[in-house]
Amino acid sequence: MQLDTFMAGLERRNHSQPEFLQAVREVAEKVIPYINAHPEYEEARVLERLAEPDRVLMFRVTWEDDEGGIHVNRGYRVQQSNAIGPYKGGLRFDPSVNLGILKFLAFEQVFKNSLTTLPMGGGKGGSDFDPKGKSDREVMRFCQAFMTELQRHIGKDTDVPAGDIGVGGREIGYLFGQYKRLRNAFTGAMTGKGAKWGGSLIRPEATGYGSVYFAREMLAHRGEEIAGKRCLVSGSGNVAQFTAEKLLELGATVLTLSDRSGTIHAPDGLTRDDLSAAMDLKNNRRGNLEELADRDGLEFHEGIKPWGIECDAAFPSATQNEIQDVDAKTLLDNGCTVVCEGANMPSSPDAAHRFEQAGIMYGPGKAANAGGVAISGLEMTQNSMRISWSREEVDQRLQSIMQSIHATCVEYGSDGDRVNYVQGANVGGFVKVADALMAYGTM
Repeated sequence: MQLDTFMAGLERRNHSQPEFLQAVREVAEKVIPYINAHPEYEEARVLERLAEPDRVLMFRVTWEDDEGGIHVNRGYRVQQSNAIGPYKGGLRFDPSVNLGILKFLAFEQVFKNSLTTLPMGGGKGGSDFDPKGKSDREVMRFCQAFMTELQRHIGKDTDVPAGDIGVGGREIGYLFGQYKRLRNAFTGAMTGKGAKWGGSLIRPEATGYGSVYFAREMLAHRGEEIAGKRCLVSGSGNVAQFTAEKLLELGATVLTLSDRSGTIHAPDGLTRDDLSAAMDLKNNRRGNLEELADRDGLEFHEGIKPWGIECDAAFPSATQNEIQDVDAKTLLDNGCTVVCEGANMPSSPDAAHRFEQAGIMYGPGKAANAGGVAISGLEMTQNSMRISWSREEVDQRLQSIMQSIHATCVEYGSDGDRVNYVQGANVGGFVKVADALMAYGTM
């Protein structure tokens, strides 16, 4: 099986979807040599099957604003693969949403969910609706209109959506409320719910916490500790906030947060009060980080990403392709030895290759940020059992899952005394799903 031949066929069918093609190529580069060594996978065309979604749902969402104006958005759900469990993946509400981005996210989700060891397939969905600047009632009306169509295609044993960018606790509440109303059933058909109505403790924190736990495992594998490391965190949303929180808890120094307006830099490290102020600004007032520039010990760099600041570790936690090749070179030149991806595919292909070639501890998103969907899987379990676990029990399970993901990466990615975590994550995630597809026969 040849990479270029495989990608040429995929590009003909998906030529206007660069993010999707990038995600598939990144997996194919690592998986095809493994497939060539195990020809039964090639004979069954397993990779071709995994690269084609089981189905793509696209629908109109019509809603009314507070002034009575009518708006039309587009809704999507990409059901990529249910080879090892119900489709599982978030909903994203953002103007940047299009089919190519959701296909990339759904494809990544298949391997990420496989790595968690939990029985979950992969999917993703959302809309080009922008909740920013909308009233609560406008968001409610949009969510109800969106779910009126989506509810036909989801369920606890079929497809279990969660939140993502633009879809937090408020949106999940409106979405699940409409699902419950239309289906006349209270089931685990969504995750990310409030703790008082079926949600799991530490679900909001899980992606950020999990990313730090994975970095801790990478460091421990080389005989190092996370305490004392100078860390850059990009983004200032849910993932970035709880990445920073856990880093501070474990004794690391957090130097930055960022948003579309620029970067907050604390040369001596963010304090817990600084982080609390940033969380209040983003979660309650929905402002820009430049509003924190007058706090003692903070500098604001307008329109600048964090990657030019000297550090030991970087935690990209904002969005796809936020680290370009020039950023990767700068990070390496400045002494960065750990990159742990809290966001989905935040490193461009050139940047990722540069990290691999440098032999640093580079945790790709499908491994490093799997903590969020892992806790979603645990929420599904708690819903099915009609129980709730304590915060300590859920956190312990999260740590165990991240340790297991790291062990899989080591098993499939060891290269002498180094571990190629990209290789390990892709091949380790692939094998489980591929073996399931093989067992089912041609389908």
